[in-house]
Amino acid sequence: MILVTGGTGLVGAHLLYKLAQENERLKASIRQTSDTSAVRKVFGYYTNNSEADFLFNKIEWIQADINDIPALEVAFSDVDYVYHCAAFISFDPTDKRKLRKINIEGTANIVNLCISRKVKKLCYVSSIAAIGSSKNGEINETAKWNPEDDHNDYAISKYGAEIEVWRGTQEGVDTVIVNPGIIIGPGFWDTGSGKIFRRIDRGLKYHFPKVTGFVGVEDVVKSMLLLMNSSVKNENFILVGENLSFEHILKETAEHLHKPKPKMQLKKWMVFLGWIFQTAASWFGYKREITRGAIRSVFSKTYYSNAKLKKAFNFDFTPVDLVIKQTSEIYRKEN
Repeated sequence: MILVTGGTGLVGAHLLYKLAQENERLKASIRQTSDTSAVRKVFGYYTNNSEADFLFNKIEWIQADINDIPALEVAFSDVDYVYHCAAFISFDPTDKRKLRKINIEGTANIVNLCISRKVKKLCYVSSIAAIGSSKNGEINETAKWNPEDDHNDYAISKYGAEIEVWRGTQEGVDTVIVNPGIIIGPGFWDTGSGKIFRRIDRGLKYHFPKVTGFVGVEDVVKSMLLLMNSSVKNENFILVGENLSFEHILKETAEHLHKPKPKMQLKKWMVFLGWIFQTAASWFGYKREITRGAIRSVFSKTYYSNAKLKKAFNFDFTPVDLVIKQTSEIYRKEN
């Protein structure tokens, strides 16, 4: 039996389809407020409606928040393999406590149950945000986390979650960790990278030079399945198809959505001014996501190596431009 947490998110939804397609016995934990209709929609991207319904109905949905231990104990009944995709993503400093509660404490709960239930293997979906920095070219899995660096609260929470997962390996749980870059894929247009498509569709004048790693959601899922079905254990793998600038991503998305490309580059003073206004707005209860660190990040260039996964499995990543093209086609059909 396989348990997937975070099944109603981008990675979880696409993962559930692949697992259902492989005739696996499936459970997926779900919060009381979650909506499974988005998962069913994702299934429809891969196959016809009748087949999508058949596969979707194979999932046993278990209401269990990752911080609700009694509910999790029910969810873990007869489970042999766990894909832990659930996470909270926010760059608002006021969400620091929530990030720790969900990403670190929630992951600790999952790890503890994997230990007590003697789960055969755990796959944890982390992030390149939890990878250390490097002064010598591309960052790989050997990069050490430096607590003195200016990490945002989300990155700290994902690194803290990884510590919990590594603890589990010391107590007998075979584990693989994946560290995806920014994941691009269809189905969730109001969260994560889906906002890029929504924003371009509504009109965007500015681009910015930040360079980081991007990867297609299908490549993330394929990598997770490869690792879980392999003899590899207690290792982490960076999942990045290409290192690209947001200028490239935004313009490529605009081209495939048949929208005007953003032509003006965002300046540091513009972001700084936005930070001032958002800081003031936060006094009145509005969310604040622009921080001093975020201002620096918008103009940073960070390159990640995918050599470890490619060498281990002869893995070929899908070109990011093709992922954007395919995702844009689905967005246009739905919007």
